[in-house]
Amino acid sequence: MEKIRLVILDFDGTLADTQPLIIRSLQGTIAELGLPSRTDAECASIIGLPLKECFVQLMDADDPLAERCCEVYRRLFDEYNHPGAVTLFPHVEATLRELHRRGYGMAICSSRARPTLDGFVRSFGFDEMVQAVVSADDVKRGKPHPDPALRVLSLTGCQPQEALMVGDASYDILMGRAAGCPTCGVTYGNQSAAQLRDAGADWLIDDFENLLDILL
Repeated sequence: MEKIRLVILDFDGTLADTQPLIIRSLQGTIAELGLPSRTDAECASIIGLPLKECFVQLMDADDPLAERCCEVYRRLFDEYNHPGAVTLFPHVEATLRELHRRGYGMAICSSRARPTLDGFVRSFGFDEMVQAVVSADDVKRGKPHPDPALRVLSLTGCQPQEALMVGDASYDILMGRAAGCPTCGVTYGNQSAAQLRDAGADWLIDDFENLLDILL
């Protein structure tokens, strides 16, 4: 493996535990629109996809219904997103600060829309450490297509083999691999170790601080 210079980080399920807030917003959307019920596990399984695609896969929604679902979801998410609703996973902040101290570049690459992603990045102080932030609004084709990762590489001037993609979902791993990056799956997020392994992750870690064992 070539020397890694850049760590590309997914947000939801990798850095921050947004699952309870997302599931609550998804279930609220389903209830408000009178759609067929889905389990919390089914809702969790699509976290990491662009929002509209979540409803296409979760509800088999056509385009107008998916758009309506997105409208309701965004309103409910903002309503439920009170201070403290989202917390970082253990050791995330300390690990990021150690990587920053050692000179690693970092970027966030998320399927989240730009307004809420920027809000989270600022509230957790990540803006002091990351070189680039790519949201769903910045690309035409979201995860698992390589476009988001390629956008990060373009913004940072980094070569694919020098960038490690870190995420909790198969969509992150497939995106990273398609972009030519080595990949690392975190097993504490929204998908299982088996799903990450099947997607082709080069490494699996059970705790975010184990990233240091790969990089240092």
